[in-house]
Amino acid sequence: MTLKKHTDREYEGELLALREHVLLMGAKVEEMIKQSIGALVERDSVQARRLIDFDHQINRLEVETDDMCLRILAKRQPVASDLRFITMALKLVTDLERIGDIGVNICERVLELNEEPALGRSVPSIQLMAEAAEGMVHDALDAFVQADVEKAQQVIARDKVVNDMYTQLNRALLTYMMEDPRNIYRATRLQSIGKYLERIGDHATNLAEMVVFMVKGKDIRHPASRTGKAAT
Repeated sequence: MTLKKHTDREYEGELLALREHVLLMGAKVEEMIKQSIGALVERDSVQARRLIDFDHQINRLEVETDDMCLRILAKRQPVASDLRFITMALKLVTDLERIGDIGVNICERVLELNEEPALGRSVPSIQLMAEAAEGMVHDALDAFVQADVEKAQQVIARDKVVNDMYTQLNRALLTYMMEDPRNIYRATRLQSIGKYLERIGDHATNLAEMVVFMVKGKDIRHPASRTGKAAT
C-alpha cells in the first residue's frame, strides 16, 4: 500500500510498522489454512495439534496490532485517509484472528476424523475449496497492500464460487450418508470443515470490503450499497 508521505518521519514509520504487522498476521493466517487442510489430507494428527498451538501466535499479533493502532490514534490524532487506514487495520485483524480460530476448528475435526477409517472421496473437493478460500484471503491482503479497489472487488465476486463449492460438497456428503449410515459421523465432520471454509470466504469478503472503504471512503458491506439500489 502506498501510504501518504509525512514530514514527520517517526509518524510515517509508525504507519509502516502497523502495515507490516497486519501483513505478518495475514501470512500466518494463510499458513494456518494451508497446513490445516494439509493435516486433513495427510491424516497428520501431530501437525493438527501443532497448528492448534500455533494459533496463539496469531492471537498475540492481534493484540499487538490493536495496541499499535490505539497508540497512533491517541498520539497522532490522524484524519482523512490515515484515520481510515488505522481504523481498517483494527477491523482487518479481527477478521484475520477469526480465520485463525477457524483453522483451529478444522484441526479439531481432523483429529476426530483420524480416529476413524478414511472417507476420502470428498477430500479432493475440500482441497479445491480450501485453495479458493485461501486465494481470496491472499488477494484481499494484496488489495490492502496495493490499495487496489479493483482487486478487492474481484475478491468479493469470488465468494459465490466458494459458496457454490460448499453446496456441491454438501450434496456429495449427503449421498454418502444415505448410502451407508456408518458414513454419517465422518461425513458430518467433513461437512463442518466445508462450512468453516465457506466462512473463511466470508471473512475474506469482509477484508476486501474494508479495502474499498479505506481507499474510497465508501461502505459497500451490503448488497444494496454495491448496486446503488435502495434496500427493501
